[in-house]
Amino acid sequence: MRRRRGGPGTVVFAGPSLPASTARALLPRADVRPPAALGDVQAAVRDGAGVVVLVDGFFERVPAVWHKELMFALSRGVRLYGGASMGALRAAELHPFGMIGVGEVFRRFRCGELTGDDEVTVLHATARGGHRALSEALVNIRVTVEAAVRDRVVTSDVGAALTAAAKATYYADRAYDRLLDDAADAGVDPAALDAFRRWLPSGAVDQKRADALRVLWAAAADAGAPPRPSFPYERTWIWRDLIGPGAPRSARPDQG
Repeated sequence: MRRRRGGPGTVVFAGPSLPASTARALLPRADVRPPAALGDVQAAVRDGAGVVVLVDGFFERVPAVWHKELMFALSRGVRLYGGASMGALRAAELHPFGMIGVGEVFRRFRCGELTGDDEVTVLHATARGGHRALSEALVNIRVTVEAAVRDRVVTSDVGAALTAAAKATYYADRAYDRLLDDAADAGVDPAALDAFRRWLPSGAVDQKRADALRVLWAAAADAGAPPRPSFPYERTWIWRDLIGPGAPRSARPDQG
C-alpha cells in the first residue's frame, strides 16, 4: 500500500477525552477525526498520514479499532501514539512493537496496575454532541480518590470503599453523585462522604483529559524519523476482509 501524496501529515482520533476544538488548537495542521472504530486507522494510513494519534475509540456497539490495523500502520513506518483512553490500552499492548504510549493511564495499563477496559470506557454523546463524555471514567474516579486520600480528605479505608463502589457500577452510570449515594448505601461514614463531596469541585482529577493533552504535546514535538518495523507484517485473510474487495488497489494488502 502506498500513501497518497498530499494527505494529512497527522491524524488525531479524539472525542470524549478531549474536544476536537482543543485538539485542533494544539495541532492546527492535524486532521482531527472522531473516535476510531475498526478500519479507521488503516484508512488514515491510506490517506497518507505519517503520524497517527489515537486518544479515543469506540467500544461495545461499534467494532473497536483492531490491533492488526495498528500493526499495519507501524509496519508502514507511521509514528503511532496512544494515550488517555483506547489509545492507552492499545499502546500498552503494542508498545513492544513500536507504538508510543504517553501518560499515566498508559503507564498503569503497561505495568499491569490497570487491566480492565472499563477503566476508560464512558457513555458519550453522538457526533452532533461532539462525542462529549456523559459518564465519569473509572480511572478518573480512581485517581481522584487517590488524591483525596493523599490530601487527607478521606482515609484509605474510605477511599477503598469509594473505588470499590465505582468499580461495581455499570460504566454508563458512573458519576460522582451516584458514587456518593452508593457509598452511603454501603454504610460509609456520612461525615467522610460529606468531606469528599465538598472537596470534589476543586480536587477532582480528569486524568484522561490530562493524558490526552500530553499525547498531543508529544506528537506536536515529534521530529523523529519513521521507525523501522521490528516485526514482519503478516497479511492474513482476516486483514484482507477488513480491507475489502472494494478498497482502492493502493490499499489492498497484496499491493505491497
